[in-house]
Amino acid sequence: MPALKILSDIYSVGVVDWNVRSFHGHTYSTNRGTSYNAYLIVDEKTALVDTVLGSFSSELIENIKQVVPLEKIDYVVANHVETDHSGALPAIMKLCPKAKVLGTKNCQDGLYRNYYQNWDFQVVKTGDKIQLGKRSLTFVEAPMVHWPDSMFTYCSEEQLLLPNDAFGQHYATSARFDDEVDQCALMDEAAKYYGNILWPLGSVILKKIGDVQKMNIPIKIIAPSHGVIWRRDPAKIINAYVSWAKNETKNKIVIAYESMWGSTEKMARKILEGITEAGIEVKLFDVATADRTEIIKEMLEAKGFMFGSSTHDNGMLPNIAGFLEFVKGLKPKNRLVCVFGSYGWAGGAAQEIEEVVKEAGAQISQPSLTVKYAPDSEDLKRCYEYGKNFSEVIKVG
Repeated sequence: MPALKILSDIYSVGVVDWNVRSFHGHTYSTNRGTSYNAYLIVDEKTALVDTVLGSFSSELIENIKQVVPLEKIDYVVANHVETDHSGALPAIMKLCPKAKVLGTKNCQDGLYRNYYQNWDFQVVKTGDKIQLGKRSLTFVEAPMVHWPDSMFTYCSEEQLLLPNDAFGQHYATSARFDDEVDQCALMDEAAKYYGNILWPLGSVILKKIGDVQKMNIPIKIIAPSHGVIWRRDPAKIINAYVSWAKNETKNKIVIAYESMWGSTEKMARKILEGITEAGIEVKLFDVATADRTEIIKEMLEAKGFMFGSSTHDNGMLPNIAGFLEFVKGLKPKNRLVCVFGSYGWAGGAAQEIEEVVKEAGAQISQPSLTVKYAPDSEDLKRCYEYGKNFSEVIKVG
């Protein structure tokens, strides 16, 4: 994608990765691709805010050349160390060796440990400002949103916030702005991004949003480092982050299970019937075949979770075990959970799942439902009632 003017003398110069289908070491599926956004601000002095994944360095360089020669760059702002945003930095610095790199102290340390280059680095803290000419850039440290080195960059003259990973989406599109894309797809990807990457950081995110609000800085445009730019209604994504960070939920249940010979699956489907009869929205996923990224997205706003597994070697099956280990790291608060599953000569999976749920910080709502071997008609009635009863708990919980 060529350079695009987003404001007077401010350009989007990043790249779109149409083909990537996984992220973060294959822990995150990117079925709509992604983008690596970088922004060029041209004034008496020129600043490049963030770079791109290293394999796209040449495209970034060509996009910058469409606007200014690279030797004209005075500052390179590194909002975040992670290599999808800093990977092109070595190539950029070879072409503008007189440029000063700006970032937090953690960023300075992280960049050195990644690239082992002694660039001219200026450490910045919250409230520090540089003057480019008629525009200025102010920096806001944002540790653990989502790495220790993270920070936001703010251009007060344009009311423009450049928050790197915050408010982003893995969303490849030829459009650049929120008002040019399908809103359902946009918010779907935004929720997926938050749920899979930022969910455990809710308290940190709430505090940082509060800190920014206390600074009394108006925000007209949010330009993240993945996905589209929020210009029509930046409050929409800010309000969504506040809701997600507060762990606000709706009457919805997500069932995630793994079945060895089909017995646990039969239980799951009958439980779903009971939930449906009670009038509660419900989603059903077999974790052995479903996209984990999508499951987590559906769980983000769900008040209730139901986890099921057949017993194998006195414990969970491996796919549900791996899935729940990931869920435990997300620390989902204010959620109610039920557990179910089948077993043969000995149980154990349900108890193991309950232990993981408690470690994650969620609440077990009612005793586990287990069935020996294949469920008979009476067992299936119990499954139906189990789902229906949990639905009533969700309605009042």
